[in-house]
Amino acid sequence: MSWIDWLIVILPIAFVVWIAFFSKRYVKGVVDYLAAGRVAGRYVISVGDLMAGLSVITLVANAEQYYQTGFGVAFWANITAPIGIVLALTGFCTYRWRETKCLSKGQFIELRYGSRSFRFITAFVSTTAEMVTNAIGPAIATNFFIYFLGLPHEVMICGINLPCYAIIVVMCLTLATLVIWPGGRVSLLVTDSIQGLMSYPIFVVIIGFVILKFSWDVDLAPILLDRVDGESFLNPYDIAKLRDFNLFALIVNLISSVINRASWIGNDTSNSGRTPHEQKMAGILGSFRNGFSMIMMILIGIITVVFMNSPEFAFNKDRFGVTNNEMRKILSERVAGEAITDPEVRSKVIETVRAIPDKAHDTHDSNILLSQNDNLDTRYLNIVRNELGDTPEGRHSFQKFRSLYNQMMMPTMMGKILPVGVMGLFCVLMVMLLVSTDDSRIFNAAGCIIQDMVLPFLKKPLDPKTHMILLRWCTVGVSLFFLVVALFFSQMDYINMFTTIMCAFWLGGAGPIMVFGLYTRFGNLTGAWCALIFGSGTSLLGLIFQRNWALHIYPFLADKGWVESLDNFLRAVSDPFNPWIEWQMDAVKFPINSYEIFFISMMLAIGSYIIGSYLTYKPYNLDKLLHRGEYSDGHIVERQSWTLRNIFAKLLSITPDYTRGDKVIAWSVFTYSFIYQLGLTFIAVVIWNAISPWPNEWWSNYYYIAYLLVPGIVGVISTVWFSIGGTVDIIRLFKDLAARTVDTSDNGQVFQEIVDNTDDKK
Repeated sequence: MSWIDWLIVILPIAFVVWIAFFSKRYVKGVVDYLAAGRVAGRYVISVGDLMAGLSVITLVANAEQYYQTGFGVAFWANITAPIGIVLALTGFCTYRWRETKCLSKGQFIELRYGSRSFRFITAFVSTTAEMVTNAIGPAIATNFFIYFLGLPHEVMICGINLPCYAIIVVMCLTLATLVIWPGGRVSLLVTDSIQGLMSYPIFVVIIGFVILKFSWDVDLAPILLDRVDGESFLNPYDIAKLRDFNLFALIVNLISSVINRASWIGNDTSNSGRTPHEQKMAGILGSFRNGFSMIMMILIGIITVVFMNSPEFAFNKDRFGVTNNEMRKILSERVAGEAITDPEVRSKVIETVRAIPDKAHDTHDSNILLSQNDNLDTRYLNIVRNELGDTPEGRHSFQKFRSLYNQMMMPTMMGKILPVGVMGLFCVLMVMLLVSTDDSRIFNAAGCIIQDMVLPFLKKPLDPKTHMILLRWCTVGVSLFFLVVALFFSQMDYINMFTTIMCAFWLGGAGPIMVFGLYTRFGNLTGAWCALIFGSGTSLLGLIFQRNWALHIYPFLADKGWVESLDNFLRAVSDPFNPWIEWQMDAVKFPINSYEIFFISMMLAIGSYIIGSYLTYKPYNLDKLLHRGEYSDGHIVERQSWTLRNIFAKLLSITPDYTRGDKVIAWSVFTYSFIYQLGLTFIAVVIWNAISPWPNEWWSNYYYIAYLLVPGIVGVISTVWFSIGGTVDIIRLFKDLAARTVDTSDNGQVFQEIVDNTDDKK
């Protein structure tokens, strides 16, 4: 990068660190450090959550997924957006959670199920899943910067060869820890919001660059149309042969979005709203906050497909100064340098890759179409696999090579095609996405450890100063854990697949524990234990099989002669669900993918929770937990009866707490999500295609309008809207924190035994 690019990167990051330390003066107690004093406004929460949710790993994973599926599966995801809106409008889980006033999910679990040991076990499971999953974030981000900036794998410092990877991981985690240390949640909320406000114009610049350099009709559409039957990147009715990221994966995500709505709640901004209503409105605003960010991510994923496969870029350097043939060789050599440890084998692989003749794909020849199994990358991957050999170690090395090859394709490409200035903006955006995500996840894990694994075993109240010292040093400990995992853990599958199975260690059993705990009276400790054992246990077993398949399990099965019989069994079981689920033995990859394991885990957890709870049934007093009725200690929301005049307002969960502006926001979200997204862009299109199927060219125009043009208009409005709202809310947050009265007993500890937790009212 040029000095201009480095200046663009350094100045905003320095400002973010300064703001983090500035916020320390507003932290008076534990509630401030953990939950921003519970005085945050809707916009600062919403904008902060945007940055905490976006990340480098999200961008890399989305590019990896779009490279495999294009837009084909994305059409069916339109049905998930309205469901998310319903959950937001109704305040599903978030409203009741805020009513409990719990500072962590562990505190809620102890209050709801009356068991301190169960609180500890669930905290251990959720924190382990969260920390290992999130620890690959710095690892993926570090590789991103190495490949994006073209950095060497090793650097010489004082005559010693040091791995560049380790140096950058340490720098990333140090930066994240610096942001957390001064003010905890206050620092995170303010810095995430400020980074969000700075990111909005950068999204616009990146999108503008893509639009100027790539033509939808000339560059993008021809490549997206050039796919074999059953693997269309545009036609959602022609995707039956797509594997991994298919319609079944979409269904699993849909089910999980409902049943696991509250599973990560507690150690994040879900405690920070000044009222339950404000927390609910922050969730509703989340429908509009993404704006240009999602357009940018979609475009980057799609131009990766286009640049790497278009004949326009096979030999012609006029537009970007590099060809896709050169890009594949650069990528393959760099990945081989990292994934293959044997120097002789590595040198031979690199030499063979360099000898691969350049090739251009002919988009005009209908007899030669691209597919998941036969594409321009296949030659490179097959050569590497042949060179590595068909041994357990060779298969393991190839699995690592293939994963890195898929993940680092987008960063390598972006580093070669971006001009001066735009490269600096993209780099600082990635640094902000890295910091805003890693600091939040490190702090969430540290909060869970202290609140749910340390505090429950203290017999006396912890003074605020000691409490915050523990939280700060636990943050350092979690950062060190992230460092160890990032340095020694090898990720062997698609990023989304790995995060799915790793999160399933907690999410596989957590859904009924949290959701049924908030909404049912029949749920009890027996059911909760059953859900954790059957749900999380199944996910853990699947994870173990995936991690050890190529190196240990498959060779063992082959030695015993069981491969063929197991293959027949797997094919017979999955055959009724073919082509969406297709199980067959593979020497490199475990036959049951992460989404399928996750689905099985959730179903077992729900069933076992219900059965276990009803076998030991004892009604629970929810009003006491939610501070309702006779247990209310504040404003009571009047319940309204259903009438013809308020039926639509009731369906949107509009309560007397709603101001006129809140009602406008709620109706706007409903109109955009249900009438436009669900009605016009999904149901109407499905009906039209049922009567008269669209040609592929029509689908190209559809995605241009529905995924770029209309969201772009919404993005312009939301960028201005959230920039103003976020700025006002940040100022108000500081004022409210300065005026807040501290309650030292409000720190998440539970001392009295939860004995009278049953509902005596029959």
